[in-house]
Amino acid sequence: MPIEIKMPALSPTMEEGTLAKWLVKEGDAVSSGDILAEIETDKATMEFEAVDEGIIASITVPEGSEGVKVGTVIAVLAGEGEDASAAKAAPAPAAAAAPAPAAAAPAPAAAAAPAPA
Repeated sequence: MPIEIKMPALSPTMEEGTLAKWLVKEGDAVSSGDILAEIETDKATMEFEAVDEGIIASITVPEGSEGVKVGTVIAVLAGEGEDASAAKAAPAPAAAAAPAPAAAAPAPAAAAAPAPA
């Protein structure tokens, strides 16, 4: 099963950052502890390490991207024995599912409005 690599929170108050530079490319094999990217916050530039091993199937956020929200999928890692090209398709369903909760969020607010009235 493909592993989503998400934008980390490098501090307790970090909400977004800049993906300054990728140190890997699609097709590269990575191991736990390998440096994947450099991420800039408003205070520092930090290295981002892999926590899993596999092959970089796709990079979904290009380097130089600013304002990347914490938790955004920035890359997809194919596990051992997985087809990296098949793993590339994984972010599309996840991205399609993300707007659904956002659309559902206004509905409870609308449902709450009639209750007080």
